[in-house]
Amino acid sequence: MLLPRVITAVVLLLVLLPAMFYPAPLPFALVTGVLMAAAVWEWSRLHGLGTRASVGSALLVGFVLGVAWWHTGEHAGSVPWWWAVSATWGLVLAVSLRQGVDAWGRWPRWLRLGFGWLALAAAWWALVRLHTHGVGMLLSALLLVWVADIAAYFGGKAFGRRKLAPRISPGKSWEGAASGALAVLVLALGWTAVAAVWPPAGAALYPWLAAQGVGLALPALLVLTAASVAGDLFESLVKRSAGVKDSSGLLPGHGGVLDRVDALLPVLPLVMALLMSRPA
Repeated sequence: MLLPRVITAVVLLLVLLPAMFYPAPLPFALVTGVLMAAAVWEWSRLHGLGTRASVGSALLVGFVLGVAWWHTGEHAGSVPWWWAVSATWGLVLAVSLRQGVDAWGRWPRWLRLGFGWLALAAAWWALVRLHTHGVGMLLSALLLVWVADIAAYFGGKAFGRRKLAPRISPGKSWEGAASGALAVLVLALGWTAVAAVWPPAGAALYPWLAAQGVGLALPALLVLTAASVAGDLFESLVKRSAGVKDSSGLLPGHGGVLDRVDALLPVLPLVMALLMSRPA
């Protein structure tokens, strides 16, 4: 199982990294667009659409996004739009996680499908927009989620006692979530310290937040970390409702695309809302 996991990760990096560091936005938009279209296909299948309908939904969402991006460019997306997406995420997360696994299947299917398509489209748009702010800004936002997830895993293994959501994801604990938050704060402090002596590192999320003052930076980092944890839990809830372990087998050793981007989905629009509310 380890070998397919490593091979898949290497292949993804070989495709993503050149597109990420390419100065023009189109290659990165195309590569991430393909991944998000695959995630739309997975989301559709998880909610009962057949193979053809799921492929059709992925093509439709991809086509609409492509046309929108072509006509408006990478600068589309206003402050109210990003806050509206983030508020919708907050509402859906609060209600669905409180109600639990069984209740999710009782939501109207059109509502569940539509929310997922919107969430994935918004995450792709946020990725493209963050890329235009520079690779440092994009990587720092991604690292927040990855560091929180890794620290939560090891912190939960070492210290986990109180279950965070036992009926949704029995392996997650409050201690693990606290470990993730602490690791994000350490990452932010470390990155900001490096930026103070190496200016190129300053074009990133953490130095930008530090410049806004601790009164914004600390709550923002904690809320972003909480959104990351909640996004992960939400996908676990959706998969349990569908009765599957992975969103698909598209990524050997890793499950599906949704399994890899779940925690990013509510975080990326929120990062954009913060950045556009107080531009540098």
